[in-house]
Amino acid sequence: MSRMPIYLDHHATTPVDPRVLEAMLPYFTERFGNAASPVHAQGREARHAVDAARARVASLIGAAPDELVFTSGATESNNLAILGTASALESKGKHLVSVCTEHRAVLEPLEALERRGWRVTLLPVGSDGLVAPERVAEVLTEETTLLSVMLANNEIGVVQHLAAIGALAAERGVVVHCDAAQGLGYLPFSVSERPLDLVSLSAHKMYGPKGVGALYVRRSRQRQGVPAPLFHGGGHQQGLRPGTLDVAGIVGFGAAADLMKTEGGEEAARLRVLRDRLARRLLDALDEVRVNGSMSERHPGNLNLSFGYVDGAALLLRVCETAAVSSGAACSSAEPGLSHVLRALGVEPDWASTSLRFGLGRGTTEAELSRVADAVIDAVTELRAASPLYAAKREGREIDW
Repeated sequence: MSRMPIYLDHHATTPVDPRVLEAMLPYFTERFGNAASPVHAQGREARHAVDAARARVASLIGAAPDELVFTSGATESNNLAILGTASALESKGKHLVSVCTEHRAVLEPLEALERRGWRVTLLPVGSDGLVAPERVAEVLTEETTLLSVMLANNEIGVVQHLAAIGALAAERGVVVHCDAAQGLGYLPFSVSERPLDLVSLSAHKMYGPKGVGALYVRRSRQRQGVPAPLFHGGGHQQGLRPGTLDVAGIVGFGAAADLMKTEGGEEAARLRVLRDRLARRLLDALDEVRVNGSMSERHPGNLNLSFGYVDGAALLLRVCETAAVSSGAACSSAEPGLSHVLRALGVEPDWASTSLRFGLGRGTTEAELSRVADAVIDAVTELRAASPLYAAKREGREIDW
């Protein structure tokens, strides 16, 4: 049986921590009650489990338990935050602001609203992937109702200056939303210290189960009816998200949040050291390698590099024999399929098509990264050996096209 590749795609998903699974298992079998049926023991047991998990997840971000609404994941949370806020505040204004490098789960709801008559402004980023806070102040108007800015970018790991950006919007009464699916527990984050009204969370990005997430809704916004619900039927969770709760998944979310709160800081320091060693190894061994995005303002487990003078698809296929990594490109190297994030940074198509994202996680070891570095160096070296462009570059010759 062949050995599975080393897993370095933790920004896509993480394995369920064994301690999380252990906490979940009883709620699939003997503790199967519906949390919306508190009249009997099984229902009360389920409700207590949900309440305890809600408190654990809320504690991770410095929120009160009643400010948390469980969802099916960050995509649903983003849609509830954006579409729900737009609907609730439509009479005030129809201008929404976000960033051009956001996840598609933010950009596509905004595009849907744009087709329905809302005006959307997407802020540009610099070559480091960061938004200049002063650009936010320049675009806010009296009709702006929502600003949405992510915590850490899922492709390049860049961490935005949320406190400064959010404060500019909050001063004008604008609802501030943050997609915080990436980086919670690894990065300092508290809603009590940042002017955030809505925050999207995901369990499977922090060693919890897939299919469960949450939306933090500040109490003051709840009183204003923000956001308006997307679904109706049952009145669950303050009427914001009806439907029978996934008790086992929520219990797992709570256990995962608890572990990230107690272990995340130490793990972040470990990952940062490993990430930097991997970067140095590759940058020292190979020429024509670029780091995409800021290295100083970055998720500790993220490294995104582009490799010059290679075919991106060939590089990805060779590296994936050793390591499960992802590419900044979609399914082809044609420009329409290139990463919108890298395009926003001004990365040229030839470089964007050769990007690799290394997502380190809880199980990543130094020995594994040494093997991965060897595989990348070998793959790039072999591909360049067959490249007339690289040969011409090394010899200082110009290519006659």
